[in-house]
Amino acid sequence: MLHERRYDIDWLRVIAIGLLLIYHIAIVFQPWAMLIGFIRGPEIMESLWTPMTALNVWRIPLLFYVSGMGVYFALRKRNWKQLLGERTKRILLPFVFGFLAITPLHMYIFQGYYGMPLSYFPHAGHLWFLGNIFVYVIILSPLFFYLKNREEGSFKKALSAYMGNPLGPLSVSVFFILEVLLVKPQLFELYAETWHGFFMGLLAFLFGFLFVYSGKAIWQTLLKWRWLYLGLALGLYAVRFFVFNLQMPGYVLAIESNCWIFGLFGFAYKYLNKPSALLSYLSTAAYPVYILHMFALYAGSYLILPLEIPVFLKFVGIVAFTGVVCYLLYEFVIRRIGFLRPLFGLKGRGRKEKALKEKGNALEEVVGPTR
Repeated sequence: MLHERRYDIDWLRVIAIGLLLIYHIAIVFQPWAMLIGFIRGPEIMESLWTPMTALNVWRIPLLFYVSGMGVYFALRKRNWKQLLGERTKRILLPFVFGFLAITPLHMYIFQGYYGMPLSYFPHAGHLWFLGNIFVYVIILSPLFFYLKNREEGSFKKALSAYMGNPLGPLSVSVFFILEVLLVKPQLFELYAETWHGFFMGLLAFLFGFLFVYSGKAIWQTLLKWRWLYLGLALGLYAVRFFVFNLQMPGYVLAIESNCWIFGLFGFAYKYLNKPSALLSYLSTAAYPVYILHMFALYAGSYLILPLEIPVFLKFVGIVAFTGVVCYLLYEFVIRRIGFLRPLFGLKGRGRKEKALKEKGNALEEVVGPTR
């Protein structure tokens, strides 16, 4: 597993960010949207929120799991100085840039929509996730490197054996339950800039690392028992929806959240662990799109919500507007302008890459596009 490329994990990152866009757009059509800093439409579509309630207990924890897995893969060819330097460039720099230059744009649009005086208001906004990830890397790096240097040790062998049964992955939910009981979040689904979000993310980040560190046994478990995990998730959601009117205790939501995630890992491992040109493009674009999407969403809301069209068309219009604007900005601005690339989490273009690009452009002039 040391040199295996995990395309399924790349796909899950892309899918999670795509769902994040839809989730945030759905908030625009909820009666409480303005309370959390979103532009609210004049018409409400509360029915949109029903499917979102099935997403909101696992979408952010999934990204933390995947981020922890990413650190394991990064450690394979890096020492601690290289890891911290790389994560500073790829996470801290985009976070600081977004804090100062991207999220204030949301506030300008918000203020303009509601006729408020325009003012510069830098804030973390949706980029709180990046700040958390960077802190987790700082906190957990000593443990990660300790484990890396003992890949043949007894802990890894015991962990691999333990994760070889279906209760192994499920048992990590005990830690998430304890987090809820100790932190006592007002809402389980309220992750942004809360202690609950911080500690829940820390646990998911840690176990994401440990899952890939433990070896192939856990993936065989997740693959074999994927229907069990998905069935448990659906059952708990059904109870939450029909019995508790979505007001399930947080410690139960912690179990439901992990069941969704483990089921997704199993299905992704079976069906998505294969390379594709589409994945190669989307996995690179996902990070800049995540950073940009709230600006595009707010701009789309500003332009489309006042239109005299059915509310469902407004929702579809904002989805399309957000997707198109993010694509255009990524494809024709961010990925093509060298100094912008690091600000959006992309690697800069080195001399070798530039030379290959020039060679490719020359070839395209002769034989047409090569891809």
